[in-house]
Amino acid sequence: MSEKRIEKLEPDFEKSGGLMPAVAQDAVSGEILMLAYMNRESYEKTLSTGKVHYYSRSRQELWLKGRTSGHFQLVKELYLDCDQDAIVVKIEQIGGVACHTGKRSCFHFKHISGSDYEVIED
Repeated sequence: MSEKRIEKLEPDFEKSGGLMPAVAQDAVSGEILMLAYMNRESYEKTLSTGKVHYYSRSRQELWLKGRTSGHFQLVKELYLDCDQDAIVVKIEQIGGVACHTGKRSCFHFKHISGSDYEVIED
C-alpha cells in the first residue's frame, strides 16, 4: 500500500484580487449547488468552524451561509485546484436548499437553444 503524499499549500487569494471562486458540491450526490467567493477570512473561518463562510461581493462582507435562512453548509471535504486559485467544498446542505430563490441548487436553468433556458423544478 502506498503512502499518502502530503503537501503544504495555501490558496493564492492575491492572484485574483483577494477573492477566489468556491463551488459548493453535495458530498453524497455530487450535485453542484452553488458558486460563491471566498477571501482569506472566509476560508479560515470555514476551516476553523466546519461551516462554510463566503465573502458577499454585493454586501462587501463576510457571510456565514445559513445565518439568516438556517440553511447551513457543513464541510465534509475541501479541495484546492492545481493552480491554488479555486476551491471545491463538498458539503452537507442543511435544510436541502442552497439557493436564495428557495431551490436546492442555484443552477436551475438548463440551456435549450440560443438564449432559451428551461427552468428545472426541484
